[in-house]
Amino acid sequence: MKRISVVIPCYNEENCVDEMYQRLTAVFAAEPEYDYEIIYVDDCSKDKTRERIELLCRQDRRVRAVFNARNFGFSRNVFQSLQYASGDAAFLLFGDLQDPPEMLPTFLRWWESGKKVVAGQRRKSEEGFVMRLCRRAYYRMIDALADTPQIDLFNGFGLYDRCFLDVIAQIDEVAPFFKTVVGEYGMDLVLVPYDHAKSRRGRSNFNFLKNYDFAMQGLTSSTKMLMRLATFVGCFVGFVCLLLSVYVFLNKLLNWDHYAVGDASVAIGIFFLGAVQLFFLGILGEYILSISARVQHKPRVVVARWINFDAPAAQGTPAQRDMQPEARPDPRPSAEDEYSAAH
Repeated sequence: MKRISVVIPCYNEENCVDEMYQRLTAVFAAEPEYDYEIIYVDDCSKDKTRERIELLCRQDRRVRAVFNARNFGFSRNVFQSLQYASGDAAFLLFGDLQDPPEMLPTFLRWWESGKKVVAGQRRKSEEGFVMRLCRRAYYRMIDALADTPQIDLFNGFGLYDRCFLDVIAQIDEVAPFFKTVVGEYGMDLVLVPYDHAKSRRGRSNFNFLKNYDFAMQGLTSSTKMLMRLATFVGCFVGFVCLLLSVYVFLNKLLNWDHYAVGDASVAIGIFFLGAVQLFFLGILGEYILSISARVQHKPRVVVARWINFDAPAAQGTPAQRDMQPEARPDPRPSAEDEYSAAH
């Protein structure tokens, strides 16, 4: 019997935890030929998300939980969450129920036909017009500049075969940009359209700064064109300035007593060149930040608590030990095992 690992990254999803579980178990009840596990991965929620997940873990031993020690951010938590899947395939969806669990049977049919990555592609969204327009423009820009093909209107929702999970487990980056990773390594990929619902959370966890950080991470992970553009623009502006300097010099020679260089033109030129330099210094800074994060080799997340996983049974609290299922391979990095042992 094939096993499907349902991976659900969460942050402040107390209103969605129970409904997500009910809808998923209903889906698997209609697909009895598959075994399954449901893994909630909470990124240090501030509401009652963890309490709701703990209750489900007590009621159903197929429900597992991973509680991060602190909030490590969307990208790091999502990518690391897939490392906990032990099944033949991992079904990734997000805790706010914008991605329908009922799409799983469709994904499974494609997977059984030989597709290694079955990605959900939004065809309609309940987002506001301005946000939808900005998001579409951003991904169009990435797609135009990226070194590898990008998946439009894709947020990670999909079904991933074990061979793909084994490939991404080799990626040694703190915060990989998952969209770019799927675009680059997602062989035998098929896109399945679906309708993106409105978040049950009520409000987005992403403010302007988080959206900006996510956008810059995507740009620096997927393309080198911006830095090359800086070189091209610098050469072009330098060439224009050289021509302008020759023009001013010749005019001064031919009209020595009547020609005067205006203060306004000088000021405009200075401010223009300064703006160009500052803009591309900012782009350079984003690339340096991205490189810095990748070369530090820090752990992607640190886990504070595991529930219904076998490996911490001898290390956790008595309450955790009582909630351990049958033995199975431990998917976690050894660094996190050491942290759990210390706590």
